[in-house]
Amino acid sequence: MSGILGKKIGMTSIYDDSGKNIPVTVIEAGPCVVTQVRTKEKDGYDAIQMAFDEKKVKNTSRAMIKHFEKAGTTPKKIVREFTRFEQGSRKNLGEIVTVNVFVEGEFVDVSGISKGKGFQGVVKRHHFNGVGQSTHGQHNRLRKPGSIGACAYPSRVFKGLRMAGHMGDAKVKVINLQIVKIVPEKNLLVVKGSVPGAKNGYLKIERWS
Repeated sequence: MSGILGKKIGMTSIYDDSGKNIPVTVIEAGPCVVTQVRTKEKDGYDAIQMAFDEKKVKNTSRAMIKHFEKAGTTPKKIVREFTRFEQGSRKNLGEIVTVNVFVEGEFVDVSGISKGKGFQGVVKRHHFNGVGQSTHGQHNRLRKPGSIGACAYPSRVFKGLRMAGHMGDAKVKVINLQIVKIVPEKNLLVVKGSVPGAKNGYLKIERWS
């Protein structure tokens, strides 16, 4: 299988064999259950759908309850599809996928939802410097965007101009992160560096291509 679903536990640091301190992220990866196998003949594309983390039955729709029952499992919180496969890595409906699909030392791509920052100005959102000094009449312009366009021509603001607005809370993928350690008895995956999102945020981990 090319990947697994997980939950961000938090960050820490470990020492390698040379005594170098390495910042790492600890991820609870799986166990996941295969809830659907899509084929090109039936669905138009090949994919494996996996689900992760227990969910209360009362908070699950009847359609999804029946969907999970077909796979012989209880309701889950997140469902994602994987479209990349290695030779002979296809899974069957109801099969359990654990963190053992990876080995220490290989590289993975991790995608998740970044931390939401709310409505932010141009200084924080786009790293603007502000208009200038606090002297010469600039008493209230320190963190302002400045001019956003000309007057007579083009008489409008161009699309895509960097301005204040909603920041964060978007899908982010970090590629080429090395797996430093695997703890199969606790379903833990330790990767070098940081991954998107806050603690307890859900992640999709795929083998780096």
